[in-house]
Amino acid sequence: MKVEFIGGARTVTGSCYIIKNESFTIMIDCGMFQGPKPLRERNYLNLIYAPDQIDALLLTHAHIDHSGLVPKLVKEGFQGRIFATRATVDLCSVMLPDSAHIQEMDTEWINKKNKKEGLDPVEPLYTQPDAEAAVQQFVPVKYDDVVEIVPSVMARFRDAGHILGSSFIELWIEEKGQTKKLVFSGDVGSRDQALIRDPETLDEADILFIESTYGDRLHKNRQDTYEEFKNIILESYNNKGNIIIPSFAVERTQEIIFVLNKLFKDNAIPKIPVYIDTPLAISATEIFRRNSDCFDEETKKLLMSGDSPLDFPNLYFTKTTDESKRLNDEAKGAIIISASGMCTAGRIKFHLQNNLYKPESSVIFVGYQAESTLGRRLVDGEKKVRIYSEDIAVRAKIHTLGGFSAHADRDGLLNWMSTVKNDALKVFVVHGEEEVSVRFAKTIKENLGYNAHVPLWGEIIDLDTMEKTVSSYGTVEKAPAGLDKGLEDLQSSLADLIQKYKKARGGKSIYDQEKLENNINDIKEMIRSLSEDI
Repeated sequence: MKVEFIGGARTVTGSCYIIKNESFTIMIDCGMFQGPKPLRERNYLNLIYAPDQIDALLLTHAHIDHSGLVPKLVKEGFQGRIFATRATVDLCSVMLPDSAHIQEMDTEWINKKNKKEGLDPVEPLYTQPDAEAAVQQFVPVKYDDVVEIVPSVMARFRDAGHILGSSFIELWIEEKGQTKKLVFSGDVGSRDQALIRDPETLDEADILFIESTYGDRLHKNRQDTYEEFKNIILESYNNKGNIIIPSFAVERTQEIIFVLNKLFKDNAIPKIPVYIDTPLAISATEIFRRNSDCFDEETKKLLMSGDSPLDFPNLYFTKTTDESKRLNDEAKGAIIISASGMCTAGRIKFHLQNNLYKPESSVIFVGYQAESTLGRRLVDGEKKVRIYSEDIAVRAKIHTLGGFSAHADRDGLLNWMSTVKNDALKVFVVHGEEEVSVRFAKTIKENLGYNAHVPLWGEIIDLDTMEKTVSSYGTVEKAPAGLDKGLEDLQSSLADLIQKYKKARGGKSIYDQEKLENNINDIKEMIRSLSEDI
């Protein structure tokens, strides 16, 4: 039996793994790659696997980095069943068509640009009809039920406590008269999140695939996070500025609504108008209401008392584009929650365009920001960003609240996997940035005694012998002739430029400081573009 790491290997996106032997081929997750251009280009590779030879697909949860390529898989010939929890099926039924709409809109914009430049048109990764067709292949399963996937393979979905419907998947595979238990963590949730239950306990495993998104850091206490959140709101309210919250439409937006509801009820903050400006978040919130069986006991008690934690009088949902545009003209001293969470697409970019330059405004990041995304650049402190071909000075206050994370931190991951008592446990560290995954593998060894392997993209491992090979798509081609020398020359020139700048700054003044700073920002933009394109 072999495992192939199609995605989520030394990267925090594109999760996808194939388990196969002579009798079956099963895929776990089918996520979209997000982030820098070299990662996004992996979405278009067609020869990584043969879709029509996959017997079944199992989804841990609905987030796009775990489910976003399902329509492409179906479009290319996959006809098998897609197993997922009921809530995951419900969420995918709105998230995948929404993702398709984004593909179509992005392609339309690219083709307009290509036409002007005399280039050939491109096709979207998949379309809304492709997504709708994919949804028809979903099979909902109940938490904790053991279901047959194919002969000799049984599966159980257990609550991962990450988002609504999220699960870690247990697989029992019978081969040559022996049964091995494989566990795929999906994304393990933080304990004591609002709305949803804590992760269930992992009892046993022979082979564990563990995510490592936050494998090298600790989250701030949740109550401390809520207190900081309250203070940011009060400060911005006193400054009469807007509060912009880039938020993932699923789970994060609902938790923020929950927390704001509590703050309003406790009279901890004024009755500021709150706008949810993401159509997907509106649909997702309704799905949350329909799947209340996934809620924790605190939330269920609120519902039983007639108190909806996802609603309050000053909460408004903007459904149309015109309503969204009016917010940029009319909203003053408001809280605007909009997607995407990493500021890569959607209405959030317009709200940032209209608020980043205002010193009275605040931007609060409440989720993970992948490398090279606009969100990551703002979190890293860039003072000027480009949005829709316009340079925007960053004068708004930028805040990061890691305590809102739906992911377990380093200790949370260690505690979750520590309940397995198996000296022979094989551990694979996946779904994390390379340095984080490597550090977490070392942490696992130091704390739990397991030798954890961090697989490469395209790596194929025989789970019996641990023999490793790498697929052709996972190999890195040699750089074009002269590129290394060109980059070395550029590095040298930049080093010389930096020295001249420092020498100039050491003087009494610099002629035309504003022009100089604009030139520096242009250079930074060129370097960023270079890093994304090669």
